[in-house]
Amino acid sequence: MEPERYELRENPQYDFPMDRRDFVRSLGGGLLIIGLVTGLQAQESGRGRRGDQRMPEEMSAWLHIGADGVITVYTGKAEVGQNTRTSLMQAVAEELRTPVASIRLVMADTDRVPFDMGTFGSLSTPVMAPQLHRVGAAARDTLIGMASKQWGIERGALDVANGEVIEKGGSHRIRFGELTRGQELVRTVAHDAPVTPASEWKICGTPVPKVNGREMVTGQHKYSSDMSAPGMLYGKVLRPTAFGAKLVSVDARAAQSMPGVTFVRDADFLAVAAQDPLKAEKAVEAIQAEWKADPQPSSRELFAYLKANIAETQTIHSTGSIPDGMRLGEAALRETYHVAYIAHTPLEPRAALAQWEGDKLTVYTGSQRPFGVRSELAQAFHIPEERVRVIVPDTGAGYGGKHTGEAAIEAARIAKAAGKPVKVVWTREEEFTWAYARPAGIIEIASAVRNDGLLTAWEFHNYNSGAAGIRGIYIVPNERIEFHETKSPLRQGSYRALASTANHFARESHINELAHAVKMDPVEFRMKNLQDARQRAVIAAAAEKFGWGKMKSGCGIAAGFEKNGYVCSAAEVAVDRSTGKVRVVRVVTAFDCGAVVNPDGLKHQVEGAVIMGIGGALFESLEFADGRILNPHLRTYRVPRFSDVPELETVLIDRKDVPSAGAGESPIVAIAPAFAEAIFSATGVRLRSMPLAPNGVKT
Repeated sequence: MEPERYELRENPQYDFPMDRRDFVRSLGGGLLIIGLVTGLQAQESGRGRRGDQRMPEEMSAWLHIGADGVITVYTGKAEVGQNTRTSLMQAVAEELRTPVASIRLVMADTDRVPFDMGTFGSLSTPVMAPQLHRVGAAARDTLIGMASKQWGIERGALDVANGEVIEKGGSHRIRFGELTRGQELVRTVAHDAPVTPASEWKICGTPVPKVNGREMVTGQHKYSSDMSAPGMLYGKVLRPTAFGAKLVSVDARAAQSMPGVTFVRDADFLAVAAQDPLKAEKAVEAIQAEWKADPQPSSRELFAYLKANIAETQTIHSTGSIPDGMRLGEAALRETYHVAYIAHTPLEPRAALAQWEGDKLTVYTGSQRPFGVRSELAQAFHIPEERVRVIVPDTGAGYGGKHTGEAAIEAARIAKAAGKPVKVVWTREEEFTWAYARPAGIIEIASAVRNDGLLTAWEFHNYNSGAAGIRGIYIVPNERIEFHETKSPLRQGSYRALASTANHFARESHINELAHAVKMDPVEFRMKNLQDARQRAVIAAAAEKFGWGKMKSGCGIAAGFEKNGYVCSAAEVAVDRSTGKVRVVRVVTAFDCGAVVNPDGLKHQVEGAVIMGIGGALFESLEFADGRILNPHLRTYRVPRFSDVPELETVLIDRKDVPSAGAGESPIVAIAPAFAEAIFSATGVRLRSMPLAPNGVKT
């Protein structure tokens, strides 16, 4: 008898389950309420409230101080390598005037933390960090109020330091845990609660080391793929032969005859569970299945396919008249830029461990959206979300690629059929083939410019890759920008910086070409058409550090703005004339994301983005035909290696007068156009397709 069928949803193409403005509005405000809840309730009750799809106003949802003085903080954000764990702990430590080591951060456990849309969009620093600042400040004020009442001393005479409330210049002092006695603080945290300004930071703004770095480098830290449970089986899925293939027939007798193997079939879903991964692999190989798939386009015909399959057109911005602007210009340029599909290639492929206890499901999995995965599981198994718990251990990278719960659903389906906990870990080939890709795209630009370097017209059309970062900040009196949504041959979705990388590649490459058209230096040309002081400042900083104007051939520059971060990258490349191989020699990146929370962590984010950007800019590309990925292995799909890493120099512009912005995405957007310009400078060859030089540059 076939097992019960479970419903699966088609995942959305783009990444935000609700409008970002609605999310920010949901932070709310409130009145001041102070009280206490018993220690037992502090640990066990109210956790269901943490799943409400709003930002809770109650302090108890965010913070608890134990009798031992340990400060436990709760957040729905996930740690996927960006070091959010450290920076968020700094926010609370700053407000409570206590060492980071005294804080424990519980992340991404849907039964214990407040609802959160997910870890994407560089929102952790601009949204979650201020929330935890407010929570910490409210806790500080509450503790001072409790001590004031207990001692009969005016609040103004008290302060907090090193986990204690102290009397300024007096003898009274009491540890936080002695005040709370392990009970939970109950207070509504106002959205406009006063917090420590960046100019007075003592813990934020400093290079606090990664809080669990030692465990990571010694191998003690547990990731999603390290999770285990008593009696656990290993699950393995038999994949279709092509995207969209339908099952025609299946013969699983050989697999079913293997001792200790459970065969699972649910419509077209075929899988096995066994006591070890090797046996599961052999069992899957023993299944005889026939699949039928319709013909599908290949990567060779991709761009013609995208232009021929437009689904919807959105006008993003329109001002003035393009024909008038073209007539006003003394030089005109029309060019087309292409962007290939690329894979996220996380260090840790998807993994999940699922366990059923009656009708309650618990899943450990690597995801950027734990509550989103909880919803997917609840819908797939037709159970209330309250019966599903999703726990996200620190995860080995996501880059926008782990928003969905495929591995979690697979593990849960197999576990339900097997009656035991089941772990599913995708292979590298499965990760390349069945995860979604960064969208490919075509970008067409028509522009005009006066001989003095002023832009007069700008018409920009993006096909498929997305609208993120589609508007530049150059001043153009006659401008039209459109995004054309198209049918995609591959499953596609979020990638680090979304479509901003593609749009910046086309725009900044075109800006460099226009500068050459009027015989103007690319830095001077940008400054001529920019009014934004912060953008001008990062360009000036990168140019100065790089030594722009004194450089030899093989140098390029590009700038950008994304998610309230301003960036400029200057690059030097060397091109081997005999082989055409491109070697990146040096990259200088200037970055302004407001007030810097952790300079070392920020520098690592910037440099990581630059290194990752090298791959997409120079050689990464998914090849496919008839619904199959043709290069689903690291031996055939090249990512940046140690030998590709150039000399990296980072200039951080610390703006204490500006709220902190996220830094996980913006630094990647200027790399590709800087390389394109540097290659042109070195060879005279203008490249307009990413990847720029997968097989070298033909000169």
